[in-house]
Amino acid sequence: MKLSGNNKHNTTSREYTKKTLSVLLAAGLVFGGAGAVFADGASAVAASTAAPVSLTATGAFSDVKTGFWAEKHIYKLAAQGIIVGNNGKFRPGDPVTQQEAVLMALRFMKLENKAAGSSVATALPTGFDVSNYYKPYVVLAFQQNVLDKATEMAADNLKTSWGTHKATREWIAKLLIRAIGKTSDAQSVASEPSGFADDAKISADKRGYINAAIDLGLTNGLSGNIFNPQGEVTRAQLATFFSRAEAQSPVVYDNTASGIVTEVKDGKITLYSGAASTVYSLSSGTAYFTSTADTAISLNEIKPYTKVTVIGKNGAASYVELTDPKPQVETIQGTFARLSPSANKLWLKNADGYPEYAFDSGTAFVDAGGSAIAASSISEDSLVTITRETFTGQNKVLKVQVTSGIVNKTASGTLGSLDLTAKTITFKNASGAEETFKWSDSALFSYQKAILSPSELKAGSAVNYTIKNNLIASVEVTQAIERTVQGMLTELTDASVVYKKADGTRGVQLLAPSASIVIPGYEKPAAADLIADSVYGDTVELTLNGSDQVTKITVVNRRMEQQFGASVASFNAKTNLLTVMGSDNQAHVYQLDANTKLTNASGSVPTLSSMAGMLTENRKVNISSLGQRALSLEIVSKYEGTLASVNTSTQMFALKTADGRSLSLPYPPVIEIFGRTGLTINDVPAGSVVTAFLSASQDVLTSLKVKTSQQFQLAYVDAANNKLGVKAAAGNLDIYTLGLPLTDEAGQTIKLGDLKAGDYVNVSALGSSPLSIQSVKLTTGQVTAINAAAGSLSVKDYSGAVQTFGAGGGFKIIRDNAVSSALGSLSVSERAEVRKDADGTVIVRILPVQSRSFSSYDAASGRIVVKRDTIDDENYRFILAPNVYIHQGDTSLSVQSLKENDKITVYFNNNFVIEIAKQ
Repeated sequence: MKLSGNNKHNTTSREYTKKTLSVLLAAGLVFGGAGAVFADGASAVAASTAAPVSLTATGAFSDVKTGFWAEKHIYKLAAQGIIVGNNGKFRPGDPVTQQEAVLMALRFMKLENKAAGSSVATALPTGFDVSNYYKPYVVLAFQQNVLDKATEMAADNLKTSWGTHKATREWIAKLLIRAIGKTSDAQSVASEPSGFADDAKISADKRGYINAAIDLGLTNGLSGNIFNPQGEVTRAQLATFFSRAEAQSPVVYDNTASGIVTEVKDGKITLYSGAASTVYSLSSGTAYFTSTADTAISLNEIKPYTKVTVIGKNGAASYVELTDPKPQVETIQGTFARLSPSANKLWLKNADGYPEYAFDSGTAFVDAGGSAIAASSISEDSLVTITRETFTGQNKVLKVQVTSGIVNKTASGTLGSLDLTAKTITFKNASGAEETFKWSDSALFSYQKAILSPSELKAGSAVNYTIKNNLIASVEVTQAIERTVQGMLTELTDASVVYKKADGTRGVQLLAPSASIVIPGYEKPAAADLIADSVYGDTVELTLNGSDQVTKITVVNRRMEQQFGASVASFNAKTNLLTVMGSDNQAHVYQLDANTKLTNASGSVPTLSSMAGMLTENRKVNISSLGQRALSLEIVSKYEGTLASVNTSTQMFALKTADGRSLSLPYPPVIEIFGRTGLTINDVPAGSVVTAFLSASQDVLTSLKVKTSQQFQLAYVDAANNKLGVKAAAGNLDIYTLGLPLTDEAGQTIKLGDLKAGDYVNVSALGSSPLSIQSVKLTTGQVTAINAAAGSLSVKDYSGAVQTFGAGGGFKIIRDNAVSSALGSLSVSERAEVRKDADGTVIVRILPVQSRSFSSYDAASGRIVVKRDTIDDENYRFILAPNVYIHQGDTSLSVQSLKENDKITVYFNNNFVIEIAKQ
């Protein structure tokens, strides 16, 4: 039969799924979910009535380790009592037999108990071999139409032991589809090709079931676009198969409940599930996961008023799954009018009157910093934010927070950030909330009875602070994180630092273990690189910890002299006197000694005697000195700076070095820029940071390498081989990351496994060699504020957080195929994906949007269907993103709550629906 309508779309979706999505699971997993462990004999009998497994800190089974790819699904089915182990083991890699899979399906369908009782020996034909224990279940499976009698009892199946035959991938696909009652779906697509490269190997009677499994989002192919229909299914794969199939099954498990978290406290979680609340105890064995990922999370990630599913028995939770992390609450802001403690009511005031809000003993009243306050202490005309729940229908007030009002208090906490210009300090109070106040001109800042200036306060210090009339009156540092002092370095030992202060007095500080040293221009400075001298010593900034020990020494100024590109006139190996002709055409004599830092052309550190042979006449050297004492001597091997200009007539280019010198150099034979080939000097823009490398004889350039920082999208990530690929104009580029710094935008170290295909990264490189890789943060959400005059843009992401982007590097706004730099082209309420380019440009990609009328939701395929605009409209089915945000105003909705003909606004990102706003 020729397919039409939705069936055509399903076929297209099936092709898209296999050819564009990555393999769903590790270890050769074909299916998107599966079943359980089976134990033989007495153990199997016990399994049928087993209580939910009490999970331990290391899992329900000793051979399922933390981080195992299928642990979520094994934990889940174990908690529901669907799977049990054998002697505490799961044996995840063992193959599953057909009779074991049948028992799993019946447990999944909650039909297992119907198999107990009468003899069934005569119910199966001679030659249909099933182990005695499993016969009642196999007979029941035929009776419930889980197994197809015509197919399973065919002559070919009577030639071998049917029951102990290893279950294949295509056979399991058929079993699962029939178990969830989707046989008609399979029949409607039975004649459609699967689209896999090995489609010819799929049995004709299984093709429709495989196609249905694809359309329902339950199955995917292996790499190389194959299905491997005769491949064996392991226990871990089967567990994952059935776990994920629960979303398509009408079966409700007695010990599984879904609802809203109303409280997580004292080792307990309270769940509101529509009519009443249930309290579950939590233990070290409770497993926590999300519905969108297979890796475990911590209890701290389960927040109040989010949606969860809890599996447990007798008041103890074995498994908790976060299904929607968005709190089911709404906020109301307004001006406080008055409060009646006896009536448990408060009133706000607005242009239309005085709306009333009831509260109870569970309502929290807090100040701007989150500290508890008395309800009666709120003054009239204070700005307040009321938080109400949206899931019981009662709209109970959960919290009343004063956001602006008169504050007088003394509190303890830690110092967050400090703005010397605005004269404000942000504190994190004892409850963990942040609050910001300005300081008065008479404010007192102190540490251990010593008066401090505001600039000496450091983030992270423990403090006591007093607020009077909304202004900071005093800040006492009770435990300092660090502070800094400055002076000239005069002595340095393994234990202490001696320095001369600006007023001429002597200062002494103890060195902390592993103190760091920072010297501008030095990649890996050491203590030996510091200059300690009573006349020529380095000016240093010393960072002191809370115990006044030096943790870092930073050189801020040096009095030494430097000669760049000086020509050697002579070197006396007996006296170690070096004579050079400087850039001033004057002769200079320097004394070399054992403390002179030596560097040769290869970058290695030679001895003074081996260096002597290199100091031949006219050899170019760089020298730093104090008077005639040579502190360092380097054989010139490269020139670093910026490309100033190119002269095509003379084939020379001008290089301006960091110290301000201008050099005229000949064209190099090789030009290197990361990601590009076949370059000439004309491909290097003026102002580029470059390094020109010299030959060993210093008479010619060998190459010019350009330092770049570029942004790329990742094509793939191969963590096992420390390799990733980036998309470039000429095709994918491979980068081997071993030894390269990997960081996020905040500079924190990350692992290669934290990246994935489709992410953006900034690659810093010198020539063709990458130097570092930095991940790029993507912010997706609603444009909430546009300040064209100030050059800023604010976006609220789907977690509710607002991020503001400044235009230090300008804006690049992409709408459809048009590009603009004008903030005025944006509108508040538009949805956008925002990131910063490698050069600081803020890239704003406006997300496509459509206004449509809702028609239906296809849970099996995860799609919504909207009304056609015209009879020729073929763009009316849309795939939902896993974390699609569906709402009406600030109230979150489920997709099931949408009704036919509802007016909706649909927002897309990369062809997936990421937000639906009901009108």
